[in-house]
Amino acid sequence: MAAPTIEAVIEPLPPGFDHWRELLDLILDAFAYMDGRIDPPSSAHRLTPESLKDKCAAETVFLARDGDRLVGCVFLDDRGDHIYVGKLAVAPSLQGSGIGRRLMATAEGEARQRGKRFMELQTRVELTGNHAAFARLGFREVGRTAHAGYSRPTSITMRKDLA
Repeated sequence: MAAPTIEAVIEPLPPGFDHWRELLDLILDAFAYMDGRIDPPSSAHRLTPESLKDKCAAETVFLARDGDRLVGCVFLDDRGDHIYVGKLAVAPSLQGSGIGRRLMATAEGEARQRGKRFMELQTRVELTGNHAAFARLGFREVGRTAHAGYSRPTSITMRKDLA
């Protein structure tokens, strides 16, 4: 069944934002499908409202809202010549509705506005659906890495050139 179409508003994290628990719950709910599928478990499980607040202070964050309800987010880390895209999350009931694509388009617009050469992200080896979704957005695999303590690749690095 397709997700309902909604007119979510995409906006930068507003000054004075204080809905840390709601943002954390959104991320954990969106990443829950990975539990038991990826090894090691998602770093999302190490987030707390306090660490999330610190992450937001260090990175650029865009939120998707449907009225007062937080329905999506994406985190952008400026790494000199590129933007690293992390913690893209959409409420499970709205996945497939286009919110993720809109958040990624906003991220790309921000990267282009900053004059970045490319965008980069990582996705887990096991999440083949994510590989395909990011490929449809113009990303291609550029490398594989292993988390500490693993002798096999656990993550795929994908890049989108902006030149």
